[in-house]
Amino acid sequence: MTFLTDFADQAVVLPLVAAVALMLAVLGWWRHALIWLGVIGVTFAVVLILKLGFLACGPIFGPWALRSPSGHAAAAAVVAGCMAALLSPRRWVVLTIAALAAAAIGVSRLELGVHSVPEIVLGAIAGVAGAAAFRHLAGPPPARRPVSLLAVVVVVAVLLHGTRLPAEEAIWKLSRGALDFVPACRASPS
Repeated sequence: MTFLTDFADQAVVLPLVAAVALMLAVLGWWRHALIWLGVIGVTFAVVLILKLGFLACGPIFGPWALRSPSGHAAAAAVVAGCMAALLSPRRWVVLTIAALAAAAIGVSRLELGVHSVPEIVLGAIAGVAGAAAFRHLAGPPPARRPVSLLAVVVVVAVLLHGTRLPAEEAIWKLSRGALDFVPACRASPS
């Protein structure tokens, strides 16, 4: 399962997102490149904010097994869904690809014991929503759909697979005491 989950690690996803944006710009599709970066950036920011909130306010969300929405599931869904939107004009294809990517990575995260089902679902919702937003904002894919985009994705993913970015530890540190001004979120009762 580690083999599968590593494809959605930020150490793979962030360079992949940059490579695709660069490729879109080189092809002259500036609008798609900017929307690609914007939507994926907003999706990642939403997941980060949710992680910080759930981690800092653990006592409130404890009964629902929510402490850290799955960034891996969100990343897999938004990147796969946005790639599908660049290659297919059909909305159902985009949403199906995004959901399948989130499910595959989500199952791997569940099997590894890293996330609960609600955390995977929340990450998947963020990622699929990002893919849907990209499909809506970018409009139909360019008439000339380059296979070179898929080649870039495969090359970057294969080259960086197995590399890990310790983002979760940094998020945990950042969240400690972040919402102590909210009585229910205090790390220790005062």
